[in-house]
Amino acid sequence: MSQLFRVKPLARLTSETRDPGHQLKRALGPVQLTMLGIGAVIGAGLFSTVGTAAAGGADHIGAGPAIILSFVLTAIACSFAALCYAEFAAMVPVSGSAYTYAYATLGELVAWIIGWDLIIEYAIGNVAVAISWSGYFQELLRGFGLQVPSWLGVDYRSAVQAAHAIADAQASGGASAVQAMGASVLRSAQALTDAPHLFGMPVVFNLPAFLIVALVTWVLVVGVSESAWFNSAMVALKLVIVGFFLAIGAFYVKPENWTPFMPNGWAGVSSAAAIIFFAYIGFDAVSTCAEETRNPQRDMPIGIIASLIICTVIYIAVALVLTGMLPYKMLDTAEPLATAFSGLGMTWTAGIISLGAVFATTSVLVVFQLGQPRIFFSMARDGLLPPWAARVHPKFKTPHITTILTGVFVAAFAAIANIDEIVQLTNIGTLFAFVLVAAGIIILRRTNPNQPRPFKTPLVPLVPILAIVSCAYLMLQLPFETWLRFVIWLAIGLVVYFMYGIRHSELRGPVSNAVGTPASES
Repeated sequence: MSQLFRVKPLARLTSETRDPGHQLKRALGPVQLTMLGIGAVIGAGLFSTVGTAAAGGADHIGAGPAIILSFVLTAIACSFAALCYAEFAAMVPVSGSAYTYAYATLGELVAWIIGWDLIIEYAIGNVAVAISWSGYFQELLRGFGLQVPSWLGVDYRSAVQAAHAIADAQASGGASAVQAMGASVLRSAQALTDAPHLFGMPVVFNLPAFLIVALVTWVLVVGVSESAWFNSAMVALKLVIVGFFLAIGAFYVKPENWTPFMPNGWAGVSSAAAIIFFAYIGFDAVSTCAEETRNPQRDMPIGIIASLIICTVIYIAVALVLTGMLPYKMLDTAEPLATAFSGLGMTWTAGIISLGAVFATTSVLVVFQLGQPRIFFSMARDGLLPPWAARVHPKFKTPHITTILTGVFVAAFAAIANIDEIVQLTNIGTLFAFVLVAAGIIILRRTNPNQPRPFKTPLVPLVPILAIVSCAYLMLQLPFETWLRFVIWLAIGLVVYFMYGIRHSELRGPVSNAVGTPASES
């Protein structure tokens, strides 16, 4: 049992970054890191979940105009966690994010659990982002009179679900009920009719989602500086689109739409906060690039905290304008920003908003596809995954093998998966990671108080405890089915660890007592 909680010394963690065979290129500064954070945070969450969280849906009650309080509540929880991430990222400038931090504080088993958990946030979460990107991209093409064949623009399960929904509507309400279901549902169902057949089965898959992941994967293999430049361009473009929405939409705000401000009380605000947490996922992805930052001790805290502050301000501004333009009950759509203009008869803006969503989700894809391979890279360097996963490209100095494998995984599932079946895991997985990082700060302050800390989380242990409590509160707002899937996922991870990881760990042998040693010895 003692070997399950072996801790990797901080000095050893940092020394491994200088190994020529596993050395990444340091090319990122504070501006690029902040842009990576904004690129990860402002994406599908802003362009899709805001409306549902405000209006409510079948499974939850909405916050109404008080959605801005939901953003504030979520931002507070994230800010506590961000301060903890900033201390770790400056102190341990190593790829791996929360996985590496847990290895230095909580032991190997917990590190494995969180590394496995982060797959939910990055790889599986990116499947959902790729599917969202495909939907907005097809909407953008339709604005130019172009149409992706229906059987190449949706996954098979969504097509089947749409066909069943239409059949039920036809039986209960006739043709008028079918037409009221919306164009997206009708297009999804049409895919089964239009699709060619192979061995008697209709061939239906999401080609745009597959292709965008393939493109992003290629960019990431070429180099981190090129990837950062590409992301910065996408971030700049999407911020222009968000600015367009705020500048034009502000002229159509009606204060009476903000009444009642909190129609469902605090329960609605809390429920919405658990949903829009998806809109905040990604600021921690900055920490996965610590090993590729020129001055991580200074720049990592700047990138993490600055990106969170900027995104929070943008979110609150968008929520104010959005709920002021239309009554909140009319915003329960997949594209609420476009809906706000369409509801005012300004349909020409739908294409512009769709363009912004394409830019937004592209940058999220870049950052998440950047983060996941580096977590695999760190786990392989520690022996918990096969050694080939820790190889670095001799020319580009990127973890090319794990980048390509992650791209294949995400592209394949994005082409065939249903977004509703995978996105629910993302929030709980990320919140769980935040809880463990905050706990690690408290533990390391006691076990290794003399370790140099270029950035210190203020008011320890108060801030980490608040991070744990606030994140746990949001986790409790999620449905039982999400918890069940999360537990099953972690159980699968434990099987992999005991079958492979524990047998090949680089720390296997005498139990390390590095956490309890002074900084000069560790």
